[in-house]
Amino acid sequence: MSAAQAEIYVSTDVETDGPIPGPYSMLSVGSAAYDAAGQLLGTFSANLETLPGAGADADTAAWWLKFPAAWAACRSDLQKPETALPAYAAWLKALPGKPVFVAYPAAFDFMFVYWYLIRFAGESPFSFAALDMKTLAMAALDTPFHETSKRTMPKDWFGPSKHSHIALEDALEQGELFFRMREAARRKA
Repeated sequence: MSAAQAEIYVSTDVETDGPIPGPYSMLSVGSAAYDAAGQLLGTFSANLETLPGAGADADTAAWWLKFPAAWAACRSDLQKPETALPAYAAWLKALPGKPVFVAYPAAFDFMFVYWYLIRFAGESPFSFAALDMKTLAMAALDTPFHETSKRTMPKDWFGPSKHSHIALEDALEQGELFFRMREAARRKA
C-alpha cells in the first residue's frame, strides 16, 4: 500500500441529545487520527448547534444530568453544522491516507457522523464503513458478542485516560484502547 493509500485510523466519539439523528441532534464530535503504528497525527473537534425543529430525548436529557461538566463542555463554543461538517470533511480528506472510522460502539457514532456529513458536507470521506471496536475485542478475546464489554476486557488494554463524555477526550482514550486491542488480536493470530 502506498503512503497516499495508507489507512489512517480515526477514533471518533460523538455526544448527542437522543438516540438517532434527525429528530435529535449531534451535540459534539471529536476525532483523533492515528497512523498504522499508533502515532497521533492530529485531532478535530466541534460543538454543534442543535438541528432546527429537533427535540431532546427525555431519557438522554436525564442521563446528561449526571454529567454536568461534560454537558457544559459540549454546549460551549457552538458552531453551525453547515460550517463545522464541511470543515470536518476537509480535515479528513487532508489526512495522509484513507480515513477509517473507528468507534465503540461504531453503529451509534457512525450513524450520527455519516448522517451529518452527508447532510451538511455532501459527502463522507469514510465511505459507508466503520470499524467497530467491540467486534475487534470479541475476536481478540474469543468471547460471545453480548458478553464482550469494557467490564470484561483485560485491564492492561486501558490507559490512564478516563471516559469523560467530552467527545475529543473520549476519542483519544478510545484510540489508545484500539491500538491495545489490535495488538492483542495480532498476538492471537
